[in-house]
Amino acid sequence: MYYHIRVQGHLDDIWAAWFDPFTITNAANGEAVLAGDVPDQSALHGLLIKIRDLGLPLIAVHAAPASPSGAMPDHTPARNPA
Repeated sequence: MYYHIRVQGHLDDIWAAWFDPFTITNAANGEAVLAGDVPDQSALHGLLIKIRDLGLPLIAVHAAPASPSGAMPDHTPARNPA
């Protein structure tokens, strides 16, 4: 399954290895988007634990169809009120 995971805050290039094979895209609004394939639910939970351990506020987790260009879909996932 292909996922887009949005977190608050930008991630520097040094985090690329930590989140490999996900791509990291820093948005102008101060969010970072991690995008990539996750083989199963336990791998997804492991990734979410890494995000938690870094203290990054999780904004959204969205399963999406993979794009050949790696581009994000046109829509923004709905946010749950905190």
